[in-house]
Amino acid sequence: MHVRIVNKSKHELPKYETTASAGMDLRANLEEPVELLPLERALIPTGLFIELPVGFEAQVRPRSGLAAKHGITVLNTPGTIDADYRGEIKLILVNISNSAFTISDGERIAQMIISSHVQAQLEEVDVLSETERGAGGFGHTGK
Repeated sequence: MHVRIVNKSKHELPKYETTASAGMDLRANLEEPVELLPLERALIPTGLFIELPVGFEAQVRPRSGLAAKHGITVLNTPGTIDADYRGEIKLILVNISNSAFTISDGERIAQMIISSHVQAQLEEVDVLSETERGAGGFGHTGK
């Protein structure tokens, strides 16, 4: 599948780091570093603009290393970029650690996964079919 991309950043295009990678790393495109204090969030630009085919979305997810080592995550995980969005990809990062963290220009800050989706046609009814689980919620299965 081909995805059209405009790169107004100072960095190379996102790419898959291995042949089996699901996501491509996104980099911060900053004029100056951004310090995230504990529990602070910031909108970080990437300088990237994409044109996805209808029926596809881009999902933005945290990078496990930043999350595990520094408590930096994507606030609206996964963030969704719709096929009809043409603005710059910006990431809402949040620091959930007890220490300040500085985001530098070019730093890999999130990963982007391209995924297909369907649009459901909702049918309003008065009752749903029965299942073994029924209305059992979180932890209901005991596993």
